Amino acid sequence: MKSSEIEPKLFRLIDANLNRLKEGIRVIEDINRYIYDNKKIASKLKELRHKANIENYTKMLTHRDIENDVLKESTKSEKERVDEKSLLLANYKRAQEAARVLEESLKLINSGEAELFKTVRYELYALEKENLT
Repeated sequence: MKSSEIEPKLFRLIDANLNRLKEGIRVIEDINRYIYDNKKIASKLKELRHKANIENYTKMLTHRDIENDVLKESTKSEKERVDEKSLLLANYKRAQEAARVLEESLKLINSGEAELFKTVRYELYALEKENLT
C-alpha cells in the first residue's frame, strides 16, 4: 500500500485504540471508585484517562468505520467475567494493549505522542500490580 492509502487506515486504527484505552481505564476507575472505594487508585486512573489524548482527534474520528469492522462481534471469552477482579484484569490488559498499539502506530506520525502512550502503558502496569496484589 502507498502511504496515501495507509493514512486513513492508520487514523482508523488510532481512533479505535484510543477508544479502547479510555474505555478500559474507565471500567477500572469505576470499580475502584464505586466498588472498592479506593480514591487513590481511582484518582490516578482518572488522571491517566484525561492524559490519554492526541492532537487532531477529530481528524482520526472522521475515519471511524464501525460498519466495516471485521471483528466487531464479541468472542465467548469477552462475554464472560467471573467477578470484579476478572473485570479489572480484562480491562487492564485491554487498556495496556491499546496503549501499545497507540505507541507503535503514532511513531509513524508523531513520536512525541508515541512516548506519551508508552508512559501511559507503564503507568497501567504499575497500577495493575498495586490494584491486584
